[in-house]
Amino acid sequence: MLIEIGKFLLYAILIVTISKFILVKALRKLAENLKLKPRTIGNIAGIATSIPELLTVTVSSFKGLMGTSLYNIISSNVINFIQYGVSLVINKNYKAIKNKGIIIQNVLVILTIMFPIMLLKLENTLNIMVAFILVVMYIIFYWISKKIHERYLNYEEIEAEEIEKEQKETQKNKQSFIYVGYILIAGILLYFVGDALGNVLENLSEHFGIAEWILGVLLGVITSIPELVTFFESQKHYKKEEDNNLLGVIETTNNLLISNMLNVFIIQAIGIFIYISLL
Repeated sequence: MLIEIGKFLLYAILIVTISKFILVKALRKLAENLKLKPRTIGNIAGIATSIPELLTVTVSSFKGLMGTSLYNIISSNVINFIQYGVSLVINKNYKAIKNKGIIIQNVLVILTIMFPIMLLKLENTLNIMVAFILVVMYIIFYWISKKIHERYLNYEEIEAEEIEKEQKETQKNKQSFIYVGYILIAGILLYFVGDALGNVLENLSEHFGIAEWILGVLLGVITSIPELVTFFESQKHYKKEEDNNLLGVIETTNNLLISNMLNVFIIQAIGIFIYISLL
């Protein structure tokens, strides 16, 4: 049993390490190299930091551990929100949450925490229709988030000017290809590590009797680490000029919201579909 637990920790740490040091950084650099806006960079970071959850939820569902995947998403989304708050306080950006757009986005984040809790209560009655509803909810939340940015968080031009000053045009294309290569390598590595983790999860649950909720919470803690990294990096990036601190909060908040939305509305929907298909 100790060997299996050791493997579980090793594979989980590998997923986080690959995501943090290869995938997330490559996506971040690619976004900056292409002069993307804070909201877009936050979206990309949110997608990148949700890849560990995609792997663990997919693997858990293939192994028939629906409870594990549900607790994984619940704990991930809760921990993401806590980490977000801590990052704002440590970076002294907590005043930015008074912005109406940021407030509304945080309300959406809280809803992304409540949804998976509701799904947990419906665990025995989950079906394809529930998965479809989750996807529709993602579209609705994304549309609301877009409108919030257009009305309350339209600071894109400042960011574009800042990034333009930092770029070396002669190296832009070459660097972009390199970053795309890193992203592809990270994806391949994550696939193989995720497959190995799935076998370990199955052994821990079936042969050693470890409860699914324990496995889910452990996965949630581990797969939330990439978000913690990007939350701090986003705000640190804009510390060069105090007036641009809000841009860092905009990017961080969008990272949090997109990550949580993907976790509960898309990744969990995929998990439900896989689980139902194998019954």
